[in-house]
Amino acid sequence: MLDDPQVLTPLIPQRADPHLTRHVDGDGRARYFFTASVPEYDRIELRAVDAWQDLPRATPRVVWRKPDAGRWSELIWAPELHFRQGAWYLYFAAAPSREIVGGLFQHRMYALRNRSPDPMAGDWEFLGQVDTGIDTFCLDATTFEHRGQLYYLWAQKDLAIPGNSNLYIAPMRTPWQLAGAPVMLSRPEFDWECRGFLVNEGPSVLHSHGKVFISYSASATDENYAMGLLWMDEAADPMDPASWTKSPVPVLTTSPTQPVFGPGHNSFALDEDGRTVLLVYHARTYTEIVGDPLWNPDRHTFVKHLGWTADGMPDFGDAGLA
Repeated sequence: MLDDPQVLTPLIPQRADPHLTRHVDGDGRARYFFTASVPEYDRIELRAVDAWQDLPRATPRVVWRKPDAGRWSELIWAPELHFRQGAWYLYFAAAPSREIVGGLFQHRMYALRNRSPDPMAGDWEFLGQVDTGIDTFCLDATTFEHRGQLYYLWAQKDLAIPGNSNLYIAPMRTPWQLAGAPVMLSRPEFDWECRGFLVNEGPSVLHSHGKVFISYSASATDENYAMGLLWMDEAADPMDPASWTKSPVPVLTTSPTQPVFGPGHNSFALDEDGRTVLLVYHARTYTEIVGDPLWNPDRHTFVKHLGWTADGMPDFGDAGLA
């Protein structure tokens, strides 16, 4: 992956919104599972490897393809794979068409389930829409457990708030159904969150150093794309917005040293030692994009180690350096 010990190159080309999971099965075997948005936006694929460095050579398995028509028949975005309550779940966003209405696509969020111990085997069951109780554009769902409760975390449009999307959280009754009303945790408010578009999206959760961290992405999906951070004490209530502190400055931006532009939509995973955190994100290696950046396929997956400051805060470093 590295041409130079310090300079990052893409691990997987043309895979945006990357999600990497390290899972230890009942026999103690640890494997990595990878999924991401494909440039055609028409399917969900998985890769499985013993070592994450082998992902470029892994053969993807297509586990679901969009139907030809219907509410989830276009623009399959940002799949995430999670093992919850004894089964595998894939969360993704899809739209009924490529039509833009009121300045936005018409995505809603959906879930698939596989009861096999191995997500690369077995059958994927379509569970339908994950209903948030708000019928507006929404996407980028993730789930996390905290103190025995499963939570859903995602991005959604509020018609009363300017911009494309804010971040919301809700408790879950099942891995595909919410158990309570959504609570907004963050909205675009700083200049770096409002370049090109007013956006908060792509949340990812990390538990470490006595805190719960939520990274997220903001602004347009060009070189302005950047990552922000929320955090709370692990003893706090995640459903209380007052529990969370929001960084007023971005934590990962276009590299000042390398041709790595617009880093964002990340996930976290553990390295093979089971302790060191991997930071997984997409970025572009050039800025001369013809037309809408959404249709440009060259958002590539990068992987690097996450650093830590002396006071227990994540140090994302330079998007172009290991």
